[in-house]
Amino acid sequence: MTTTPVSSFANHLPVRVSFGDGVAHTLPDLVRAAGATRVLVLTDQDIETYNPAVADVLSTLEGSGLSVVRLEKPPGEPTIAMVDDTTARMRTEEVGALVALGGGSVIDTAKAARLCHQQGSSFAEFLDSERVYPAPVIPLFAVPTTAGTGSEVSGGSVVSDPAAGRKAGIAHPNLRAQYAVVDPVLTWSMPPAMTANTGIDALAQAIAATVAKVRTPIGDAIALEAVRLMGTSLAAAVRDGSDTAARSNMACGAMMAGLAMNISDCTAEHSLGQAIGGLTGAPHGLTIGLVLVETLERERRHVPAQLERVADAWGLPADGTTDGTRLVTAVRSLLAELEFPVLADLGLAETDLDRLTDMALADYFITVSPHPWERTEVHHAFATALSLQGRQLTSTAG
Repeated sequence: MTTTPVSSFANHLPVRVSFGDGVAHTLPDLVRAAGATRVLVLTDQDIETYNPAVADVLSTLEGSGLSVVRLEKPPGEPTIAMVDDTTARMRTEEVGALVALGGGSVIDTAKAARLCHQQGSSFAEFLDSERVYPAPVIPLFAVPTTAGTGSEVSGGSVVSDPAAGRKAGIAHPNLRAQYAVVDPVLTWSMPPAMTANTGIDALAQAIAATVAKVRTPIGDAIALEAVRLMGTSLAAAVRDGSDTAARSNMACGAMMAGLAMNISDCTAEHSLGQAIGGLTGAPHGLTIGLVLVETLERERRHVPAQLERVADAWGLPADGTTDGTRLVTAVRSLLAELEFPVLADLGLAETDLDRLTDMALADYFITVSPHPWERTEVHHAFATALSLQGRQLTSTAG
């Protein structure tokens, strides 16, 4: 067996991570250590009514002696208006720190708003500018309540423009939070559908990080461990939200998938998914799951060895194949076990395929897939996903 040298690479991930049950209650100490006394807490709207663990954390913050200002983000994906509202609140309240306590959309909103606050611009003005990303002067504490996007450790933010029917993604190391406070207890109240959507997004990110053409050994290592943690835990967490071990594995795995994505990148599954989201407004994780099998089926023809490594990390039994079909079959089976929706459920039709294809091809992530996608391949992937009327179990995953 011959060996090959490791190619040159560079990684920089300056995010302080605190992980574990109950760590969110250390937020007051972390905020003070960062030199802040007045903090804006951005949350999902009405989050206390369905997440008692978040209500407890908010009580801890409000009783800590810090000056706490609350702002609730309306439901749905981040929009330009939501970013601008948060920016304006940061400006009028003159806060010294920003806490994003919620799902990935809350954290993405906070990243973009902090940037615009420092730049003195609206989000639309920033998009039309030369897009300078200065080192942040206000610390951001990302406290996820879902196990999905990994936004708490990533340098990306995706913001929707409903008027234009598209999503604007921005990314830079200086967008990252300074502190990622990952407390699995905050995810316990996630309903099954949200658990499935966010978990599939995280799993997709981990897989993509191992096949992207910008992958690195560090990214591979983190991504493969993320797959190991999530492969058998996602279905368990969906079946029983009180399964604390599954919740812990998913919270850690999703955070690690976010790290792997930043070290490497996402690939075509995110470009196709974001096209669906831009056209329908469907939740991000849902859109990724709708095309994950179809994109992996294409990618396995170009990087079978990488997909075999992912299958091994997942713990999938040998099936006599060595071309990546073991992983594709497992993902297909997992989606069926989760009773995951299909593309037709969103009301899309064949007349939408050309527009979806154009949007996906214009997206950045597809450019870092392991092999360039042809237009016919993108169109075929969408058409295949649209042809599904439901999902059926094919074999047991892991």
